[in-house]
Amino acid sequence: MRLSSHLVKRSEIDRQRCSVARTLSVIGDAWTLLVLREAFMRTRRFDDFQRLTGAPRPILADRLRRLMEHEILERRPYGNHPDRYEYRLTEKGIDLYPTIVSLLAWGDRHMPDPDGPPVELVHKACGHVMQPEIACPECGEWLTARDVEVIAAPDRAAVPDR
Repeated sequence: MRLSSHLVKRSEIDRQRCSVARTLSVIGDAWTLLVLREAFMRTRRFDDFQRLTGAPRPILADRLRRLMEHEILERRPYGNHPDRYEYRLTEKGIDLYPTIVSLLAWGDRHMPDPDGPPVELVHKACGHVMQPEIACPECGEWLTARDVEVIAAPDRAAVPDR
């Protein structure tokens, strides 16, 4: 079944033949992205996620459950009496780092805080503050959207005209 982009229900986004749409079906709401932001800042415990994101408890519980279902976060015990758990990024979750960093960079550039960026990214190896960039893995050239052409994979139909 081919889904027309203007008729797609939110619950059907994951069925589109589009990597962006399928990704958004898992991480495409504000609460989920804020949970991921905190996970990358080493937040681990439910109460800390709630305090730092401002998410209502039922919404936070739902987003954590969904991220675990998709193996982006895993729950690990850290105490008992009562049983206590923390949430950690999996390798699949860590692969979302460029997404979160890109949102951070876009926000710093286009929606800046009047007092300056709230956080800086420091490269551990050299100690320098860095700005995230996308580079070609073959030649190392920094890229923008104007430098990249989107083509259909060899075994796929052509990319539809937009």
